Amino acid sequence: MTNHRIALIPGDGIGAEVLPPAQQVLDAVGRRHGFGFTYTAYDWSCERYLRDGAMMPKDGLDQLRDKDAILLGAVGYPGVPDHVSLWGLLIPIRRSFCQYVNLRPIHVFEGIDSPVRGAVAGEVDFVVVRENVEGEYSEIGGRLNRGFPEEMAVQEAVFTRAGVTRVLDYAFDLSAQRGGKVTSATKSNGIVHTMPFWDELVAERAAAHPTVTWDQEHIDALAAKFVLDPARFDVVVGSNLFGDILSDLAAAVAGSIGIAPAANLNPERKFPSMFEPVHGSAPDIAERGIANPLGAVWSAAMMLDHLGHPEAGKDVTDAIAAVLAKTDVRTPDLGGTASTAEFTEKLLELL
Repeated sequence: MTNHRIALIPGDGIGAEVLPPAQQVLDAVGRRHGFGFTYTAYDWSCERYLRDGAMMPKDGLDQLRDKDAILLGAVGYPGVPDHVSLWGLLIPIRRSFCQYVNLRPIHVFEGIDSPVRGAVAGEVDFVVVRENVEGEYSEIGGRLNRGFPEEMAVQEAVFTRAGVTRVLDYAFDLSAQRGGKVTSATKSNGIVHTMPFWDELVAERAAAHPTVTWDQEHIDALAAKFVLDPARFDVVVGSNLFGDILSDLAAAVAGSIGIAPAANLNPERKFPSMFEPVHGSAPDIAERGIANPLGAVWSAAMMLDHLGHPEAGKDVTDAIAAVLAKTDVRTPDLGGTASTAEFTEKLLELL
């Protein structure tokens, strides 16, 4: 029997509350399909940072390197600056393991009312492909003349031909398996160097994928169209910053950021990929037992797809759809009163 080695990083806040339901779902569907999991848990978190001065140990990446995948809960907590927690854990994992695709599916499920009038269940089903390791989130830059009137901060964006090309090829290949249309997020009318370069590479890669149609939208207009007409999109590809903002906006359009999943993929599988819910650590509801586990469960389904078990992944997403469409069991973020445990129990029943 195939046995997958999974690294668990619960992290902070509700991260520790949503990973156990994801594990329960993985174990249940694994038994059905004839494979299993061996989990190794790590206490890497803001709590560890406050205790030891680092989010993870110096050999943390080496501890993860032999795993088949990483399942992350959430990172961030009051008292630790966000840039410290992010650059101390998530960013090193993403970059050291060349997880250059951040994949975020957006789906309006039957049984969830979107705050957007035009976002109808069964019609909105698209994917945001975000470049995940370079772009606007580079380490190049610095602060000068701290504390003086002429104090300044410089942040450099980095776009490489190799980095942009590989994420564009992933987006076009994905769209060829879906609806056959790619929308590129740009801002080449205002950002004079990197965005025209991005646009040129989009046109170049589009020519190599003749079965896929494509267009491009300036990021401000694209954000508006996400709200006005979300059903028009199939695959949306954007730089690190644009993809980050658009995917959170799209999750809200779908009804709740609490259900949104994400995959940080190394498509070549040379390194482990990492899967995580989008909702963050939500310290205001931590330890109350009311966190929505769907984001973590859906992320686990994406992990199953990546590990070569698409039928098992579909079983999980079908169960998610069923619990939302056929029952009134909801956690408070979806307008219900169910606890995390009660919601998980119903999900496992339908699975």
